[in-house]
Amino acid sequence: MLTLTARQLQRTSFWFCLAPLIAALAIGPGACLAAPPDEQLFTAQLATGEFAPALQTAHSIADPATRDAWLTRLSEAQAAAGGRDQSLHSLLAVSDDRTRTAVISRIREPSGIVAGGGSQADFDSLIDLIVSTVRPQTWDEVGGPGSISEFQNGVYVDAAGVLRRAVKVQRPQGLATARLAARERPGNLDPRLTSGLRKVSLTRLEKHVQLALAAGRAPDDTMRNLAGLERIQFVLVYPESGEIVIAGPAGPWLVDSEGRCVSAKSGRPVVQLDDLVVLLRHARTSPQATFTCSIDPTEQGLARTRAVADRTRDTPLKPSQRGAWLQELRDAMGLQDIVIRGLDERTRVARVIVAADYHMKLIGMGLEPGIAEVPGYLDLVRVKPGETPPALDVLRWWFTMNYEAVATSTNRDAFEIRGQGVQVLSENEFLTQLGKRVHTGASSLTNQQFAGNFTAHFAALAQKYPVYADLQNIFDLALVSALIQQEGLAERVGWHLTCFDDPQQYAVALDPAPRQVETVINHRKIGGRHLVVGVSGGVRGEAWRQVSADKLRTDKQGTLAAQRASFGAPANLPLERWWWD
Repeated sequence: MLTLTARQLQRTSFWFCLAPLIAALAIGPGACLAAPPDEQLFTAQLATGEFAPALQTAHSIADPATRDAWLTRLSEAQAAAGGRDQSLHSLLAVSDDRTRTAVISRIREPSGIVAGGGSQADFDSLIDLIVSTVRPQTWDEVGGPGSISEFQNGVYVDAAGVLRRAVKVQRPQGLATARLAARERPGNLDPRLTSGLRKVSLTRLEKHVQLALAAGRAPDDTMRNLAGLERIQFVLVYPESGEIVIAGPAGPWLVDSEGRCVSAKSGRPVVQLDDLVVLLRHARTSPQATFTCSIDPTEQGLARTRAVADRTRDTPLKPSQRGAWLQELRDAMGLQDIVIRGLDERTRVARVIVAADYHMKLIGMGLEPGIAEVPGYLDLVRVKPGETPPALDVLRWWFTMNYEAVATSTNRDAFEIRGQGVQVLSENEFLTQLGKRVHTGASSLTNQQFAGNFTAHFAALAQKYPVYADLQNIFDLALVSALIQQEGLAERVGWHLTCFDDPQQYAVALDPAPRQVETVINHRKIGGRHLVVGVSGGVRGEAWRQVSADKLRTDKQGTLAAQRASFGAPANLPLERWWWD
């Protein structure tokens, strides 16, 4: 016996009455004016508030434009009914980012912008509050597995705009690291598990970030750390599914003693979402977008320092006097100016390139230990018997981008980044009596030797000092951004960066801008005379040069094409996922 509820009877009657009408319209002269049965069903589901069945009906539509239009109607109906989260979730399947952005702007509550990062906080007070109130017996300070620390990236800027090095506070992390490592296993479904090659869809990631912000939430920890990605090896393009994918090794991450998010295994910094957004925007500003930073002494400071050095050049110094004499030189030089071009100087990208440049100069001047293969400049100076050490010298060292090549498939839909990407260049500058620096365009053998050593052993230095690996990640992201721009990859997949390219939607974290930094100067006594050396330089990022025609190498063997085919998103990847292994 068949028993129907009142609602089922109503639906059955609706369809029995509607079916003859549909059939008549389908064969009559006015058939082209009738809505397809699926659309009538979808409209009826919206009218009765049956949103879950309506979502299934919309997903059954093969044509992307029609499907997007139906999902838009569903999302707006859900928002009107008070189901804001459900409304945003329905937009996950919208393929056109312009359509999705337009819907969000219509249904969004006027609650302001949720920033991608946020401003600097009072970490000590916050940490004390958390560890004293949230499960106090579980933190590493009392032997538990949990850890917490401030995020300062190894440097901070004081109220006067002077860049200073952050004091390291060592915290025990052995248990936390061991716990993360114990979770590693093949077939990863957890972003905090190790992967030899993790794939991150930039288009899917932007969609998830955009919907999180629309819901009033900041991007979560996995988004901010790009699912633990440690380096970028591949850029893959899938026009058929609207995807641009970056891929590289990844794994669990934690916050180190300097406030960086780093790999729990290697200590290498992980790639940051804010940095990606900053560099994508930068690449879109012009075809030859370039960013630079420089740390330079002032002319007045150089003139004062030269006067002090000349006055005391032949004066014997007792060991007890050396410290005071060096301080007199530094005081004479004063603070050096930091100049950043091409980037908002308040971003993390700007802070990283300045920190890396400054630290490299500390190693070069022997004020920070390097490694055995990279001695400081002063240790490399050799003066033959009877020769006079050179006068006050100003050296220039700067980081620049230099990849071996960017390999590409014949269809230009797969790219492999080859080489460490970071090089140190050098120059000697002539210093006049008035403190003016004159570019010589040349570098002494000793100066070249230091720059060459630093470049050749950059990987070891980056392992010892994460700031250099951080710089390497910045260069990788800049190259990827330039590649997307130069090759028109966003246009090929229909990606308009409606969120990442709009500061009103995604606001990157901004901190005080570094304006000045303490002088880097040192000396060495040779043959009873003092060799005094100052240093300047910076970072120069010209990613567009790295993806020019002479840098791209076509893979005629088909290896990259085969890798692209195997690296794509699994057919059953849920809409909620934007990364996979």
